[in-house]
Amino acid sequence: MPAITDLSLFIAAGLLLNITPGADMLYVLSRGAAQGPRAGVVAALGIGTGCCGHIVFAVLGLSAILAASSLAFSVLKYVGAIYLIYLGVTALRSLRSSPAQIATRPAAPLSKIFREAVLINLLNPKVALFFLAFLPQFVSPHADNKALTLAVLGVIFNINGTLVNIVVGAASGTIAGRMRGHARLARWLKGAMGGVLILLGVRLALSERN
Repeated sequence: MPAITDLSLFIAAGLLLNITPGADMLYVLSRGAAQGPRAGVVAALGIGTGCCGHIVFAVLGLSAILAASSLAFSVLKYVGAIYLIYLGVTALRSLRSSPAQIATRPAAPLSKIFREAVLINLLNPKVALFFLAFLPQFVSPHADNKALTLAVLGVIFNINGTLVNIVVGAASGTIAGRMRGHARLARWLKGAMGGVLILLGVRLALSERN
């Protein structure tokens, strides 16, 4: 059985962290605003799926490798940054079309949005280090199975975070949808999403382990 110390504090602290805007939430928000609530919700589910990978990494001890190896951290960091910048540049390049063409262009498939969200989360080494630093604080030193306890804590944190992101994605999509009737606004939303992705990529590239 998992042995968790102060579960209520863990949930409260986790929720505070979940509602703090970060790369994941900003991606969900920008996707929802640019393409509607369904896209925002799918992006949130993709982020949650990526977090499942980080939970497995933490349980297996792979996250500790990132914490100990500056090379491994840097490689993953720059791959993630390049991917974010690539997505942002791709979005901005599409603005070469006329505003009317942008407004009528088919939306990105939800499967593509899901894959992007998963990769954005998985390729962020800061998420791996966060799980490595945060989860063990709530594992009882007397736990018979510390790996199981880590996994349970990770799942609880991820469920709460995914719910928060779903609300953010659906809300941003609904609000933006009410204003999306004009071609110029559609162009602006597309450009804003591209700019956000590039800024997130640059911020990740400049980030440090500590």
